[in-house]
Amino acid sequence: MIAEFFKLQENGSTVRREVLGGLTTFVTMAYIVIVNPRILSETGMPLEGILFATCVSAATATFVMGLHANYPIALAPGMALNSYFTYSVVLGMGVPWRSALGLVFVSGVMFLLLTVTGVREQIINGIPPCIKKSVPAGIGLFIAYIGLSNANLVVPDVNTFVTIGDFSDARVQTACFGILLTAILVRYRTSGAILLGIVGTTCFAVLRGLAHWPSQIFSMPDVSGTFLQLDLVGGFRLGLLEILFVFLFVDLFDSVGTILGVGEQAGLMKKGKLPRAGRALVADGVGTIFGSLTGTSTVTSYIESAAGVSAGARTGLSNMVVGVLFLAAMFFSPLVAAIPSVAVAPALLLVGALMVRSIRAVNWSDFTEATPALVILLATPLTFSVATGLSLGLIVFSLVKLAGGKRREVSLLVWVLTFVFALRYVYLAIR
Repeated sequence: MIAEFFKLQENGSTVRREVLGGLTTFVTMAYIVIVNPRILSETGMPLEGILFATCVSAATATFVMGLHANYPIALAPGMALNSYFTYSVVLGMGVPWRSALGLVFVSGVMFLLLTVTGVREQIINGIPPCIKKSVPAGIGLFIAYIGLSNANLVVPDVNTFVTIGDFSDARVQTACFGILLTAILVRYRTSGAILLGIVGTTCFAVLRGLAHWPSQIFSMPDVSGTFLQLDLVGGFRLGLLEILFVFLFVDLFDSVGTILGVGEQAGLMKKGKLPRAGRALVADGVGTIFGSLTGTSTVTSYIESAAGVSAGARTGLSNMVVGVLFLAAMFFSPLVAAIPSVAVAPALLLVGALMVRSIRAVNWSDFTEATPALVILLATPLTFSVATGLSLGLIVFSLVKLAGGKRREVSLLVWVLTFVFALRYVYLAIR
């Protein structure tokens, strides 16, 4: 019955291969169970509640992808958007985390509406490729900078704004050890390299007196701190449309890029298109809505699913394995609480490096493509705002295309967004 439901024979797979693929996918992306609560807890949200929300939203979205679309693509709260949620929206703009969760809920509803109406496809076609590739790279630099800062490898300086940290600092030494360890594990394609890097760095931190062993390993999930704590009214009252747009934009292209990339690797593409793509895109919307209700940021597809595909996964049965393991992980909050922030820094740096790779697709020989890409790369980490980097990049794109005699390359959607973002900066200037 299982083989028939997931069409194992039709996809050239077996139960054993799907289980092995699911295990591989979970191990490679299990670091999010540690990293997401650590990042979001800086907003003041209870760590145990975030851990529960991380695991249950990842499991829910992964189950939906497997059962509704029958694809071996796992989902979890996105690394880019959890950083944006914490450092830009809550800490940077001063938005209460409950109101920010309300905005995440609204964005999840928008995901679903845009998917079922086909508007998502129009947005994908309307945004220029250089913007699509630059935003993830800018976020990668943003995440990497946060990792360096958390490790004291980069510290404030009154003369040069920032400078290198003190290598006699135990946190700096621990971070350097973690970066080297994680880089070696990634270099030799060790399964679960980032997760193992976090564990190894934590052990080193314990030896240096920066962390302590937990008094217990298992505990029942405490959901009271974040469950149904979102403030929808507060989110609407704030009227932060640009936040909604960033949540939408980043997840839109992150999910689509991942789904197409994993689909290509798994041999699921038909004439250059992915069958049941609409069903696959429903999963992140459902996961995001569920995540906001339980207490976490936007849920998206994970490129780490490619590791499971390499191990043999071809259908949604592997997602059932991943989902069950995520549900089991929610009972390990004492272990997550014992991991110091310095141990997460190497993971942020490595994830940032992986995201920056998208910039290689930009046509750097064309100044009308290179200029907006450079603006996004610089503005995102320097202003601590994905929204600022994106908005400035779109404005510059439209202006340089117009100045370069290439205005026909600017879609109507981009002109509308350019006008809206320009009005925002005019408003900020006269306020």
